[in-house]
Amino acid sequence: MKAPVFASISSTGLTDEEKRVLKALNPVGITFFKRNIACKTQLKALSNDLKNLLGEEILLAVDQEGGRVRRLAEPDWQSYASQYVLSRLPKDVTKAHCALIAGDLKESGLNFNYAPVLDTLFPDTHPVLKSRCFATNCAELGKIAVKTYCENGVCPCIKHIPGHGRAKSDPHLGLPVITAPLGKLRKDFAPFKVNNDAPAAMTAHILLQDIDDLPVTMSKKAISELIRGEIGFNGLLISDAVDMKALKGSLEEKTLNSLAAGCDAVCYCSGKIDDLYKLKELHLSLNDSAEQKLDRIYKIVGQESLTKADYELYAAKIGSIEAYSENYDATEVLNLMQKNA
Repeated sequence: MKAPVFASISSTGLTDEEKRVLKALNPVGITFFKRNIACKTQLKALSNDLKNLLGEEILLAVDQEGGRVRRLAEPDWQSYASQYVLSRLPKDVTKAHCALIAGDLKESGLNFNYAPVLDTLFPDTHPVLKSRCFATNCAELGKIAVKTYCENGVCPCIKHIPGHGRAKSDPHLGLPVITAPLGKLRKDFAPFKVNNDAPAAMTAHILLQDIDDLPVTMSKKAISELIRGEIGFNGLLISDAVDMKALKGSLEEKTLNSLAAGCDAVCYCSGKIDDLYKLKELHLSLNDSAEQKLDRIYKIVGQESLTKADYELYAAKIGSIEAYSENYDATEVLNLMQKNA
């Protein structure tokens, strides 16, 4: 039985110890970070090693949104616009964007993308998210992105459900508390509701004061009443990184509490061998409901690419739009914190 964990590893190749513990853990997926990616040849070899170790159905995931959130980066891969920029262009650019990224992932042996971001942009949205949000037409562009990824053999994971846009702090560093009443929050839910047929979603590490005194990821009420209920999302629900400081407790406690609240799987990002052993010792296994959701994902990632896109035409269109100006790089905040700990 597979464990409900998207695990991670320490470097650009598997150590013998990692092979042993991953084989015993048998995670549903592996997430790649900058520390795991050196070039196309290396990434393809690592993907093949993981498939040989854990089986062809292993989900190999990455954050490849575009803009500053791109693990597959230059010079080995092409440059892609942020979602903020995409939303200021014709819709066909978003379709080309997702088709091209799907091609990059499949060429590298990957099959799961933590994108698109469906958080609603507000004037005071924290810089951790600001350029990563569609500025307009979030629900519609999200629909295009989800459909395009699926049609091209990559499983999309919409995030951060039920909506992170009102957060004024970075969940890597602490728990954002959102005081807006439920009536106002329905604006944030809307893009997720329109895309509630997406095959996978990632939770927001936020506390909705009008709903519960627990973070959404660990709140049975928020997951059952909002995510599964009002929004109507029925796909695979994955926690945002349980390593983030927004969640309190040991790795084991955060994992068990997230699963007990209703997450189908947890995302673990730090790649420490001791943590992999801790996860293994929990003896976790996917429940029947999660297994059914996975069946749909396996069908998606088994598909051949259907959409043809020309990178030069895409680049010409995005080149005419001024990028969102920012200095905040959230993609490696957690890694830097852990390195300095």
